[in-house]
Amino acid sequence: MIRLRRRQGEDVNQVARRSVSLFELRTVLSGRTTLILGLAGATGFFIIWELGHYITPEESQRFLPAPQEVLGALITLIVEKDYIADILKSCFRIFASFFAACLIAVPLGIAMGCFMRLRALLNPTISAFRYLPAASFIPLLLVWFGPTDTQKLALLVLGVIFFLVALILDNTKSVQPELIEAALTMGAGRRQVVTEVVVPAVAPAVVDSMRNMIAVGWTYLVIAEIVAASDGIGAVMMRAGRFLKVDIIMAGILTIGFLGVATDLLFRLAARYAFPWNRERGD
Repeated sequence: MIRLRRRQGEDVNQVARRSVSLFELRTVLSGRTTLILGLAGATGFFIIWELGHYITPEESQRFLPAPQEVLGALITLIVEKDYIADILKSCFRIFASFFAACLIAVPLGIAMGCFMRLRALLNPTISAFRYLPAASFIPLLLVWFGPTDTQKLALLVLGVIFFLVALILDNTKSVQPELIEAALTMGAGRRQVVTEVVVPAVAPAVVDSMRNMIAVGWTYLVIAEIVAASDGIGAVMMRAGRFLKVDIIMAGILTIGFLGVATDLLFRLAARYAFPWNRERGD
């Protein structure tokens, strides 16, 4: 009887654990479970969207089109409006500007993390720029570059570069000091310590910071493309806004969201294969 009660108690505990497994701390999930939960979350979002459309008064439903209406508008844009060219133009602006920002931010952030005097010289100014909204530079960039692609690229660079420097600085500061001290003890010079110790140690965290910051770049895309732009996803959305074509506006939003998720996955895959020792990070 005692054993039976213990087993029943264990069964109850197992059922209780299963019932709250969604909120279990630091659970390691299989790839299949992660995919299923992700699809379930996306499905729930579209169901809520659909319900929101149908509970909206009929005269206002055109301002909250149903998911299938937005999908139809997206297909029409692709088939009839040369939307692929706009997507490619926006992708070029995002990746070109982000590459330019990384060329400056990555070496600068690592150098500031390694050399205290350089950090003391530059960090206050760079920190101040982080609090300036990138959109506030639009009038100045228009004066300097005019309504050109250079102006849009410069705005996208300004949107991410100062935050990226700060993140990489923090990544570099978190490198274990024992690694640097061991290298110095073995006679390594400053250049060797930076290139052969610090850079390999910080590389996975730098790629992760880049992944997070390119997402910020995507959020600035529409701002960059609404000023005197004739192409790009943002320009398509602005033209639709003039005629209250909410389905096209939402199709543009979904496009940016899809491209952002695809970019995030590309960075995750690149980090997975470039740094196999750092694969399991719980994200």
